[in-house]
Amino acid sequence: MLNSLQTPLSLIGRVLIALLFIPAGFGKIGGFAGTVGYIASKGVPLPEVAAAIAIAVELGLGLLLLIGLQTRWAALGIALFTVVITFIFHNFWAMPAEMVMMQQQAFFKNIAVVGGLLTIAAWGAGPLSVDAKFKG
Repeated sequence: MLNSLQTPLSLIGRVLIALLFIPAGFGKIGGFAGTVGYIASKGVPLPEVAAAIAIAVELGLGLLLLIGLQTRWAALGIALFTVVITFIFHNFWAMPAEMVMMQQQAFFKNIAVVGGLLTIAAWGAGPLSVDAKFKG
């Protein structure tokens, strides 16, 4: 039974993961100054450049993931980005005690998302994707 669900499940899973990143990218455009300020507060050099990279990854690669175009590369790019930002923005080991639980939960949620992205990178977008249309 699960084999017959592979096509719709691969589409739904890919769309749901993409929807985690696309609105975040749009939000960073709309609140660019705030995003830059938050990035700067974490000690990241060139926060304007970092914000632009975040927008490109979240919005650009997120849209590629959504439609299933260059899906494996998009998933790998987002996964790498997510690992890097997770260690910078959710470093629960360096937080005050009252923030540890929240940051630890966000850290491991992000790591789980990386796991999903790596699965997409390994298996591809599935039949309901632009990649599949060009392949066939």
